[in-house]
Order: sequence, then structure tokens, then C-alpha cells
Amino acid sequence: MKPKTTLKARALRYLSIREYSPKELARKLSSYVEEGDDLVTLMEWLQKQGFLSEERFAEAFVRKRSARYGSGRVLRELEMHGVDEKTLDEAKGVMSENEFDRALGVWRKKFGSKPADASEKAKQIRFLMQRGFTGDIIRRVLNREEHD
Repeated sequence: MKPKTTLKARALRYLSIREYSPKELARKLSSYVEEGDDLVTLMEWLQKQGFLSEERFAEAFVRKRSARYGSGRVLRELEMHGVDEKTLDEAKGVMSENEFDRALGVWRKKFGSKPADASEKAKQIRFLMQRGFTGDIIRRVLNREEHD
């Protein structure tokens, strides 16, 4: 018979695979809490020991998602993961540094050439908006290509 996995062991196994936000990990572990387990204490211990870090989670998340998405979408997703305002502001600062270049890269990969007509331009604008880029960035991307 296989020994029962403790809540602490389960948390460490999850964290060895990838970074989690505290809210996300607590939600994932909550279904495994049994009598005698203290999820709040475990979460505090994981943070004190450095196994669980909201800042590290946000950095990894931004690194992974910002190559394909604009800061608007990435920040909304971070909010859904329960990341605090201070960490969101830091992530926003990091992403704003190269927002135009990322939007241009996404646009080039999908379309590669300037829109032929108004319908095509609207399609390209919608695509970039769905990816979370702002109207100003989208305008700059499309205008830059129109003048190249």
C-alpha cells in the first residue's frame, strides 16, 4: 500500500514543477486538506522558506506570456491569479519597456504585410486588441508598416 501524501509534500511537488501564485496554490491544495492540516500555516511556511514567491511567479508568468500578448491581457491574467497591486505595477513597468517591439513581432508573425483595404486593417486591429495591446501601440505598429 502506498503511503498517503502529506499536504506539505504535495505543495512542494507542485512548486517543483512550476511557479504558482499563493492564491492559485491555496486553491489547488484546498481540496486535499484533511483534519489536522493547516493550510494557512503551510502557505506562510512556504513563503518564509522561499518556496513560494508571488514576485517570482509574476516574473515567470510575464516572461512566458509577454512574447505573445500585450500588457493589458497579461496584467488581467495576473489579477485573476490574485497578484497584489505592487507586483502588478512592477510587471507593468517591465512590459511597457518593449511593448511596441512585442506588438510588432506578433503582428509580423501573423500578418507580415500592411493591410490591403479597410476590412483587412480592421481584422489586424481586432487581432492585436484581442492580444491585449493598446490602441496607441496598434496605431504605431500599423502606421510604421504603412511607411516602410
